[in-house]
Amino acid sequence: MTLLDSWLTFALAALATWRVTHLLAEEDGPGALVLRLRMRLGAGGLGALMDCFQCLSLWVAMPFALALAHSVAGWVLAWLALSGAACLLERIGAGRPPWPGDPLNFPENNHELLRTRTDGPES
Repeated sequence: MTLLDSWLTFALAALATWRVTHLLAEEDGPGALVLRLRMRLGAGGLGALMDCFQCLSLWVAMPFALALAHSVAGWVLAWLALSGAACLLERIGAGRPPWPGDPLNFPENNHELLRTRTDGPES
């Protein structure tokens, strides 16, 4: 395996770790399956795990690290690196602007920034 292949494999594993962790911690999932799972787990230990992105990323990264490692030490290093990469990706994406199709959240009756026309509709 070349160095480029190693980096590509790590990058793909990091993205996969982020994606699965984000799905489990932040999304409802297809058909609200993840939401129902989260509700079923409740406020117990597993339910609390599902609410913490950083905690959950440690568990999700474990199997992905197996694809990268050739030794126990390599597995531990890959496990922590993948979890760390997922946490960094989550932080980078946390300040993202809304998607263009998302409605804007303006407080009701707060229109001081909107100009009102007094001369009728725009031509």
